[in-house]
Amino acid sequence: MKILVAVKRVVDANVKVSVASDNTKVDLSNLKMAMNPFCEIAVEEAVRLKEAGVATEVVAVSAGVAQCQETLRTALAIGADRAILIETSTELQPLAVAKLLKAVVEKEQPGLVILGKQAIDDDSNQTGQMVAALAGFPQATFASKVTVADGRASVSREVDGGTETLSVRLPAVVTTDLRLNAPRYVTLPSIMKAKKKPLETLKPEDLGVDITPRLKTLTVSEPPKRAAGVKVADVTALVEKLKAEAKVL
Repeated sequence: MKILVAVKRVVDANVKVSVASDNTKVDLSNLKMAMNPFCEIAVEEAVRLKEAGVATEVVAVSAGVAQCQETLRTALAIGADRAILIETSTELQPLAVAKLLKAVVEKEQPGLVILGKQAIDDDSNQTGQMVAALAGFPQATFASKVTVADGRASVSREVDGGTETLSVRLPAVVTTDLRLNAPRYVTLPSIMKAKKKPLETLKPEDLGVDITPRLKTLTVSEPPKRAAGVKVADVTALVEKLKAEAKVL
């Protein structure tokens, strides 16, 4: 079975971002970029399934600028067998990414598609669900445990009342949650081996996909500065401030 894993290049989770001076976007100049943490979990899970003998090949795919090759090389270092970059400088929104991934699914015919549940830059939490809808695949989101056997995937996921387990037939789309696994540390030998693994570059037009943005960002602003806390003398004073100032009572 082939597993297709989608990965996204985002600002490193430990980096503080700021808004550009014209308030149209986040300023990405000179910032450290990395693989989206949820995507890293997705790659790790796919590699573990291969190591368990469930899968025979893991293919990593990313869409974006040429520098996304670095992100794909990280996926290859974790254990993916080969990678596909859909190179474009156009702003990619969830629907466009889903259409590109659907085209790759049709080309590669994987038995399982694994994505991170969301990206830490836009927090859309849409792409996995859209891929499943476009491809006509069953889906299981927010996976905290994945077991594959007998042509089906059993996926445990956290819900408000505890956990639930879904059984979906393959091929299917699964999106990963934080509790699914802890990605391995990438060693230097793995990084060196990743440089020799195949990385194919495509363009959106090669896949016949229109990626024209459908949404327009009007303005981007930072959240207001948080005011300093104050001490109150007693519960009565606290309740009065909650009523008069915070207006939450």
